[in-house]
Amino acid sequence: MQRKKEIVAEYDIAGLIRLNKYLSDAGVCSRRQADKLIEEGKVTVDQIPAVTGMRISRDQEVRVEGRKVTVEDEFILLACNKPRGIECTTAETEGNIVDFIQYPKRIYPIGRLDKDSEGLILLTNHGAIVNKILKASNYHEKEYEVMVNRPIDEAFIKKMANGVRIHKIEKKNGEKKVIFEAVTRKCKVTKTGERTFRIVITQGLNRQIRRMCEACNAKVVTLKRIRIMNVELGNLKPGEVRGLTEQELKELYGTVKERENERTGQPSE
Repeated sequence: MQRKKEIVAEYDIAGLIRLNKYLSDAGVCSRRQADKLIEEGKVTVDQIPAVTGMRISRDQEVRVEGRKVTVEDEFILLACNKPRGIECTTAETEGNIVDFIQYPKRIYPIGRLDKDSEGLILLTNHGAIVNKILKASNYHEKEYEVMVNRPIDEAFIKKMANGVRIHKIEKKNGEKKVIFEAVTRKCKVTKTGERTFRIVITQGLNRQIRRMCEACNAKVVTLKRIRIMNVELGNLKPGEVRGLTEQELKELYGTVKERENERTGQPSE
């Protein structure tokens, strides 16, 4: 599904755009990371080292570490049912999702889905929408079907729903230490079977659901994402890809804008 004009690089009335936004729209990195690349001298405009805060026009050539950067004229946003064993990375590693899909144009995944997990992942060629969807402060919902290695009860469901303390392992001076990371946000959890449940979270902590289950003395056996915001996995088979519908795009952008307005205190249109 393609959508034009309003979601390509946004130039001002003089036909200029901030360089960091251009790099973000091109999917290279976030604006903050773009500023860092510029400060490190890794960005050139018409073969001249760029400076922070500069604006560029449509006909100027931008390169990052020697590689030419362009913003696509068309917007691509795809839904994919990622099988287990495929990594959500653009790095040139065996089994990465970009090589797996083999889409004819340059795309990259929005967010992560663990190699051992399966289900819905969105892919795009547009950096700006990536940053908006990934912003944790926007509380975007993601829904999963989970099976664990032991029977679960209402106490398990309640503990998961109310938020659990999760930890991470850090290496210091050659030694591994368990460090407290966060208490997860309250979430919706519904028991669906003796060892299965559905969970809706609004965070994106690394391997969050697996670590939540471990904190409740259970181990994830299978984990499938079935929804991201208003986009559902539906009947998409493992390995299949589809473009988002016009209605899905409309609702997606509406939700993103609404969350941004809530965060900034601006009234919704």
